[in-house]
Amino acid sequence: MKTVIIIGAGGHAAEIDDYIKYSQSVTGKRELNVIGFLDDNPDNYAGYRLSAPLLGGIKGHKVAPGQAYIIGIANLKYRRLFVERFLAGGAVFVSFIHPSVYMSESATIGEGSIVGPNANLGPNVKIGNYTLINSRCSMGHDTVVGDFNFISPNVCFSGFTSVGNDNLFGINSATIPGISVGNRNKIAAGMVLDNNVGDDSVVFHRFKEKVIAIPKQSQS
Repeated sequence: MKTVIIIGAGGHAAEIDDYIKYSQSVTGKRELNVIGFLDDNPDNYAGYRLSAPLLGGIKGHKVAPGQAYIIGIANLKYRRLFVERFLAGGAVFVSFIHPSVYMSESATIGEGSIVGPNANLGPNVKIGNYTLINSRCSMGHDTVVGDFNFISPNVCFSGFTSVGNDNLFGINSATIPGISVGNRNKIAAGMVLDNNVGDDSVVFHRFKEKVIAIPKQSQS
């Protein structure tokens, strides 16, 4: 059993805490023991019923050699910043896969990544480091996702999708097969990517569609 400290004490950290508790209740195994949370804003901690005490702030925390951590901050800017700072101090990050996940035997996830409830990771899927695959996401076969990505609930990547680093995919967004997405992009909720996306882009558009139903001509 590993003792872990969750960096952050807001909503995302509370979800991870719940995932770990649920996993223990279902599997009967206590592979991770959350011993505390770190947050520079105590009000975040006060807003949730978390399983362990607030140990103090993030900025002033001194990493204990070999201590395991989980990143519980959704904001991509601070997610990478704090992970890199803690790694420089000798921190070890662990990954977590919710017990309800379907994960192919040929799929892999990297260090410090989280896979949430009811997600699907198909054959040959590769998830990088410090990436969150949220609840009910579907990663189609041969999809490759890089590091420090935040994949919101219900996102669907079709087969052979390629995603770089530091991307945010909004809820219910999707790709058609074979799409490539670069780095540091924001994909708005509900967007379906049917073209490749480079770097540092925001994909958001509204459109009006007029559907005309043409009745079939009766055959006499």
